[in-house]
Amino acid sequence: MYALIIDDSRAMRRILRQIVEPLGFEIMEAGNGQEGLACLHQVDHVELTLVDWNMPVMNGLEFVKAVRADDGWREMKLVMVTTETEPAQMARALMAGVDEFVMKPFTADILLDKLRLIGVNMTQQAG
Repeated sequence: MYALIIDDSRAMRRILRQIVEPLGFEIMEAGNGQEGLACLHQVDHVELTLVDWNMPVMNGLEFVKAVRADDGWREMKLVMVTTETEPAQMARALMAGVDEFVMKPFTADILLDKLRLIGVNMTQQAG
């Protein structure tokens, strides 16, 4: 079971990894949406992607649109982990196909609650 973490901040990727990896996921990381798309082509099934909005090269919204345009990734859960809190921006991302939002800063419990809400398969219990 794979999870992909896309954020241009290495520190944020590490924080997200520490929360998601214990749930039974093998983690892949990318620093922007373009790298994230390349990661998706490396494995058969990525169940979950946590993606930042504001990144260089390809931002999170562009990544979401690219993923949702491909039927092969239709079942993947997409969570936007972002500082973007403006309702119009959130609406754009929802229309593009994100399943849920997590606003930075966040706690592990907030992220885990959102993952449960969208039905992410967690093989391990979060501690």
